[in-house]
Amino acid sequence: MAGMRRLELSEALHLGPGWRHACHALLYAPDPGLLFGRIPLRYAVLMQMRFDGRLGFPGGFVDLRDGSLEDGLNRELGEELGEAAGAFRVERADYRSSHAGSRPRVVAHFYTKLLTLEQLTAVEMGAPRARDHGLEVLGLVRVPLYTLRDGVGGLPAFLENTFIGNAREQLLEAVQNLGLLEPGSFARLKISAPP
Repeated sequence: MAGMRRLELSEALHLGPGWRHACHALLYAPDPGLLFGRIPLRYAVLMQMRFDGRLGFPGGFVDLRDGSLEDGLNRELGEELGEAAGAFRVERADYRSSHAGSRPRVVAHFYTKLLTLEQLTAVEMGAPRARDHGLEVLGLVRVPLYTLRDGVGGLPAFLENTFIGNAREQLLEAVQNLGLLEPGSFARLKISAPP
C-alpha cells in the first residue's frame, strides 16, 4: 500500500511513544437481494463519507492507555454509528492488518466484522442519530460489489472515488480475501488484485 509498510500487530504495538494508533472496521453482511431483479448483491459492505469528503471505514484514533485497540475501536463505532453498534463487538479475532506511515507517525489497524443483514440495516437506520453524524461522519454508503453490463457502473465506478489513506486498498484486499466478489471479478474489473 503506497507510502505505508505492513507490520505485524505485535510490532505495531511496540513502536513506542510518538506513534498514534487508528482502528477502522469494514462491516459486512450476506445480502440475498437482486438489483433490478437480476444482479446478485451477494454482500452489503459499509463505508462512510467523512467530513473531508473522502470515503473511509468507521473508526478513528484510539488511546492504548484506555485499554485494547478493540476497546477504542468499539468506542469509536458507537460514536460514529450510534446505539446499533452496541449489538456487536469487534474483537481481536476480527483483526486483518496494520500499516504504518512515517508522516504522520500513524499506524492504521484494520478489522472486518461479519454481521447479520438485520444488524447491518439497524446500523444504517440508526447512524443519523449517532453523536458524530453530520460532524465527522456525513453518511454511510454501501459498496456496490457488482459490475454493470457497461463494465463501468458498480464497483469500477465506486473505486474512482477519493478514499482516505489506504482505505481503497483495504477494501479491495478484504473483499478478495473474504470471498465477497464472484470468482474472477478482479480480472474482469481491470484492477490489480491486492497482495
